[in-house]
Amino acid sequence: MMEVTTQLREQIRAIAFDLDGTLVHSALDFTAIRHELNWPADTDLLQRLQAIDSEHERAMADAVIRRHEMEAAHKSYILPGVLRCLAQLQQQQIPTAILTRNMRQATMHMLERLQIPIQLVLTREDCAAKPDPAGLFKIAEHFSVAPSELLYIGDYHFDLTTAANAGAVSCLLLNEQNHQFASMADWVMTDYDSLARALIS
Repeated sequence: MMEVTTQLREQIRAIAFDLDGTLVHSALDFTAIRHELNWPADTDLLQRLQAIDSEHERAMADAVIRRHEMEAAHKSYILPGVLRCLAQLQQQQIPTAILTRNMRQATMHMLERLQIPIQLVLTREDCAAKPDPAGLFKIAEHFSVAPSELLYIGDYHFDLTTAANAGAVSCLLLNEQNHQFASMADWVMTDYDSLARALIS
């Protein structure tokens, strides 16, 4: 993992965040979704959804996933320090974005209900789902920065792999369940106050 050096701090010109588990706590229960759909425990929901040949069966599965996403969005709550950190980033004129595998309706419901001020939001309707790097390339282009000048913060291996695939800098937000992914990240942070201290002079 990289140390937060002055050189690396100056390299970061924009920041993108995952959503669930990174900016907000979400009650989205992937196990319950797989159980309801009768899909194996290790199934990637979005990949399996796209692989369904029958349009009717795909629509039914999509409806189940979307229902669970909206239920989770209603129950979500913001993680400690997020709003304070985002305000500090705005004061420093560091542009921010979200790249999530969530659907747009649930994403926007969370952002509006929790009043999270993010400038650019990309969901699975806007680009190929992670770990495809297309979303980070779009974000870098939107902010007129190189992918290597973009920091992507997440809580899961999909996020770190996506950053690596894009040539972006990755940061893992540690929690009780994801320490095994720490070696994949360029940075590791335990809370948003530590992010602000690292990036804001």
